[in-house]
Amino acid sequence: MATKIKKAIIPAAGLGTRVLPITKALPKEMLPIVDKPSIQYIVEECVAAGIEDILIILNRGKTVIEDHFDRAPELEQHLQKSGKGDILESVKAIANMANIHFIRQKETKGLGHAVSMARSFVGNEPFAVLYGDDVIIGEDPAIGQLARAYEEYGLGVVGIKEVPEKDIVRYSSLKVEPLKDNIFRVTDMIEKPSPDRVLSCYSILGRCILPPEVFDILEKTQPGSGGEIQLTDAMRQLTVEKSMIGVDYTGVRYDMGNKLSILQATCEVALKHPEVGEAFRIYLKNLAKNL
Repeated sequence: MATKIKKAIIPAAGLGTRVLPITKALPKEMLPIVDKPSIQYIVEECVAAGIEDILIILNRGKTVIEDHFDRAPELEQHLQKSGKGDILESVKAIANMANIHFIRQKETKGLGHAVSMARSFVGNEPFAVLYGDDVIIGEDPAIGQLARAYEEYGLGVVGIKEVPEKDIVRYSSLKVEPLKDNIFRVTDMIEKPSPDRVLSCYSILGRCILPPEVFDILEKTQPGSGGEIQLTDAMRQLTVEKSMIGVDYTGVRYDMGNKLSILQATCEVALKHPEVGEAFRIYLKNLAKNL
């Protein structure tokens, strides 16, 4: 049986240009979905899958993310004195949910470069990568689904979804062969293909499990699409040498770099929220009558 996945990396050093102007001052990873920032959902996914050692890769101007996962003594004292015990416990729990570490990517050189910075944190073991843009909400944590596939096959694993044919040129495109259920063997991949080079409409969306040898590959990976070091280019070498596994994971994915997707996340999570769900449902029904 393959090694269990114990460590995770969350790259969160992007500039958030797709959702400007709010990201000029607020990291997109801190955009709220009802009452929690999006990155908290990603950390909670790790914890739900049994991963508790997490490295978040930041850039300058994102120290608010570190603050969110730290203790806040003055706030905690205020809540204690105000008799707001339930809120106090929820605030304290944020700092205690996992062993969270931070490192700063000093230049925006791409996802592959960001992942390469985690080598000393990871050591010589497989690890999870959860893209900071992607919140995936479901009963079975997506990264846990990938971890189980790694344990079964002993190969790198990518979380995959089909995207519309017209959109595949903005994503990666994978050559896949069905294995069983929602699991595929991946034998080739290309980042942002031209229309004549599309392999399929399956793309890597938000999650992967990688073996430690990817770090040696990243050291030699040249800048690719957009002049950045692409993680997909390094994973392609793994794919060509050994193949990888693709898991069409369950759960709803929200792209927190997309304005419509942010609104969808807020609405859909709010409808299930124990505090505001019913009132929000009534509000939407009344709003629909007036449209």
